[in-house]
Amino acid sequence: MTRIATLGHRRVIAVEGEDRVSFLQGLVSQDMERAARGVALWSALLTPQGKWLAEFFVLSDGSRLLLDVEAAQQEMITTRLSRFKLRARVAITATPLVVQVAWNGPAPCLPPLEDRGGLIAADPRLEAAGWRILADQPLAETATVADWDAHRMVLGLPDGSRDLEAEKTVLLEAGFDELNGISWTKGCYMGQELTARTRYRGLLKRRLVPVTIHGPVPETGTPVTSDDREVGTMRSAAGEHGLAVLRLDALNAAALACGGATLKPVLPAWMRLPVPAA
Repeated sequence: MTRIATLGHRRVIAVEGEDRVSFLQGLVSQDMERAARGVALWSALLTPQGKWLAEFFVLSDGSRLLLDVEAAQQEMITTRLSRFKLRARVAITATPLVVQVAWNGPAPCLPPLEDRGGLIAADPRLEAAGWRILADQPLAETATVADWDAHRMVLGLPDGSRDLEAEKTVLLEAGFDELNGISWTKGCYMGQELTARTRYRGLLKRRLVPVTIHGPVPETGTPVTSDDREVGTMRSAAGEHGLAVLRLDALNAAALACGGATLKPVLPAWMRLPVPAA
């Protein structure tokens, strides 16, 4: 049976108007010209220096681009986007749409949004991530947010500011390259220079990776150590699973200390790491 959960910590912002695609195209990391019905794009908003500010999914209902964003960042995203409107013919507004996710089964069926249904599209990051749903009338839940968290953490999928650090995280540290959150062929966008330089010069020193937790669940931000040397920090965690930002030279450690727990990195098959120099 398909598992469906409502993400109460997510909201939906609408960007509408004839310039909506070109407006977002110059601001975010993914190619907005690919936006279409039945397609979800995963993208990020960066500082001019190329550091992460927000991540979101973009779905189109034909006349609007709908941004599935973290609720705690909704106001910030709306304010920042509005600063760049200038003469662009766009309107940026909040919507009452509900964000849901579905996984481990066939795609749910729902009527189109204009019939008080919703939009559904495959999560562009990984097939196992399932589907993103923006619903006017939410579907019946068959799972909890905790169930979804456990699933996404095992897959190594970040969830906004729980896993990424504003004005600090670089996109490639969080898997945006492998997980289809960056277009390398579109034109310029805010923060592109550092993103490209990080990729082509191999400047990464750390990665956000799944870990198994043995012991009490550490709080977000708890330092991770190896032989009394700090090698990273804990991000989101629940039960036996979590995500941690770790130095590349600590990824092969048999065990790492974090608070009163022991962590073991579990690198997902999709993750590409730098090849050590000979």
